[in-house]
Amino acid sequence: MSGASTHRVVIVGGGFGGLFAAKFLRRAPVEVTLIDRTNHHTFQPLLYQLATGILSEGAVAPPLREVLRRHANVTVEFADVTGFDLQERRVIAVRPLGGPLSVPYDSLIVAAGATGSYFGHDEFAQFAPGMKTIDDALELRARIFGAFEMAETEEDPEAQRAWLTFAVIGAGPTGVEMAGQIVELARRSLKGNFRRIDPASAQVLLFDGGERALATFGDRLSAKGTKEIERAGVQLRLRSRVTDVTYDAIVVQGPDGEERVRCHTKVWSAGVHASPLAGLLAEATGAETDRAGHVLVLPDCTLPGHPEVFAIGDMMSLNKLPGVAEVAMQSGIHAARTIGRRLDGDTVRHPFTYRDLGSMATISRFRAIVSFKGIEVGGFIGWMMWAFVHLTFLTGFKNRWIALFKWLTAFVGSARDERTITIQQASARIVAMRAGVRPGEEDLSRFVGEPGPGEPHA
Repeated sequence: MSGASTHRVVIVGGGFGGLFAAKFLRRAPVEVTLIDRTNHHTFQPLLYQLATGILSEGAVAPPLREVLRRHANVTVEFADVTGFDLQERRVIAVRPLGGPLSVPYDSLIVAAGATGSYFGHDEFAQFAPGMKTIDDALELRARIFGAFEMAETEEDPEAQRAWLTFAVIGAGPTGVEMAGQIVELARRSLKGNFRRIDPASAQVLLFDGGERALATFGDRLSAKGTKEIERAGVQLRLRSRVTDVTYDAIVVQGPDGEERVRCHTKVWSAGVHASPLAGLLAEATGAETDRAGHVLVLPDCTLPGHPEVFAIGDMMSLNKLPGVAEVAMQSGIHAARTIGRRLDGDTVRHPFTYRDLGSMATISRFRAIVSFKGIEVGGFIGWMMWAFVHLTFLTGFKNRWIALFKWLTAFVGSARDERTITIQQASARIVAMRAGVRPGEEDLSRFVGEPGPGEPHA
């Protein structure tokens, strides 16, 4: 499609909101440019399964160009957005090799998502990665499987115990799912794999500063989920706030005072903050942001004074909506539908109405909790509902079959085939830890050799 009169839509972000907006505009008389800093769509709800060896990166992150190959009016740009020129109506970006990119638009949808929040302690990130991207999940996979490998080589029992202690910080759905799968991995999937250690002896500690795990699910399901967590073998530490994170320990302020817990593998799932692009967009439009960096939008998801600009999904603040995939999907469709209506001459500002599809979280193998329109379900039935919903929303028929097959082999059996870790991911960091230095404080090339072209040191 071409022509000067064609309405140009630019979508920033290929997550749930941006992808659903692009798909909805497939047959609209518009030219769509989708800009993302990665070449894939990330199915974030299943990243913990990538990190624990169940699914491959391809299963949870299909290429955007492949997903949108039949959408003839959509062009995908692999670039990093750096700013917005609202006067000239252009999105400013940089391509991977440094080439500038300036994309004009008539309508703009910004769906840049969110990042992990360390509540003012960003220095924790290098020692306790979050789980928002494929890079995060692959990094955690290297740390988790690398920890068992290092425990196998350790002579000192105390050092071995530190490698076999896993700390998950934040007992929301992501933290609970991650902790449950590390336990399953240690007790079932790695059974018989090692000769000097028993993987089942691993400790998985789940910390949260609140009074309850899975607090957003309400008292009944929270209590049920807590019971299932502890039955699975996770050690739940409530009213315990992590105050410091180092390369080989965390410091926790709990009900009984301060405690230092030795552990090499930490996962951060304690909070989120809107993408930095939310701040850039707010600055450009004069919009306000909340404490977590979300842009305060009008009821129709547009920015004050700029009806052509939409902020959707995890970036926006509207009616205290949760930062979940369903909000992103529905707000993406709403923005696309609004653009279509305007092209048809409809000038009414239709507010965004969210349909709550419920909440769910897996606890362990065949155990999940589900809350949907007043119905609260747990156990195996909850897990079946969880599996059905996630298979439905996975992008691509092939990925659904891959996920189903991997779940059968991992949960009915015990196989976890996605366990590969590379020297570049693991060796430099692990050797540094054993040597008692923080990564980056010493040249580690003598341990692992020089990195290949384009490969950074650990």
